[in-house]
Amino acid sequence: MTMGYASATWRLILDGQADGATNMAVDEAILTAVLEGSSPPTLRFYGWSPPCLSLGRNQPLADVDRAACIRAGVDVVRRPTGGRAILHTDELTYSLALLQSDPRATGDVVESYRRLSEGLLVGLRLLGADARRAGAAKHGLAPSAICFETPSDYEIIVAGRKLVGSAQWRTQGGLLQHGSLPLHGDPARIVDCLALTPEERETERARVHRRAMTLEEALGRTVSFTEAAQALSAGFAQALHLILTPAPLTERERALVAEIRRRYASPEWTARR
Repeated sequence: MTMGYASATWRLILDGQADGATNMAVDEAILTAVLEGSSPPTLRFYGWSPPCLSLGRNQPLADVDRAACIRAGVDVVRRPTGGRAILHTDELTYSLALLQSDPRATGDVVESYRRLSEGLLVGLRLLGADARRAGAAKHGLAPSAICFETPSDYEIIVAGRKLVGSAQWRTQGGLLQHGSLPLHGDPARIVDCLALTPEERETERARVHRRAMTLEEALGRTVSFTEAAQALSAGFAQALHLILTPAPLTERERALVAEIRRRYASPEWTARR
């Protein structure tokens, strides 16, 4: 389904793994270059090494058990986007950087997410997942520090359980959307990184298991990073009527990454409210 979009050529970046500060700096650098007109709209796929707990832009750092993260070798970074905490490990992360004037991004945050998430739906269905988009979230629920436990508008679900957690940031006429697709492993591992009592950990662990799943669980088989990236690339191309052209970061973007990364790696940014 192309929703009547005119064909457009976007850049495709298939990255390897990087630390949290670098990954967030790359996403922001791409958006900056798109806003400058020096880079085309871009779809990027990437991984994380070491594992990293990312916090939403305004989420309290007090939600994090820093000592537990250090013991487990888990980095902590603050995203430019909103939302709640995600533990990035054994996953594929996607990001989209484009102008808000693009017809694929029209409307408010929820509407543009609904449009862009068509690419996720088609890609996941190409893998064989019975992926669906949930309706609007039920607001007024008790807040949680965990992204995959907290419902959001039109999230991607399988059998009623969340499969993809996404967030969006709009600035100066540009739009960055990125999200996490857990490939395998235990999605409830995140509770060990949060400031919870032992009793709260067990409650939250059970709740995450009820509300979230991995792609392996959805399909009954293990999917590699490369296979998932190829399927989602095809999904975005089909749903959004795109020609995806592989190309690396530009010299301008690499210079921006070196500059921006200092902010994401700084304790001041991580501790901001």
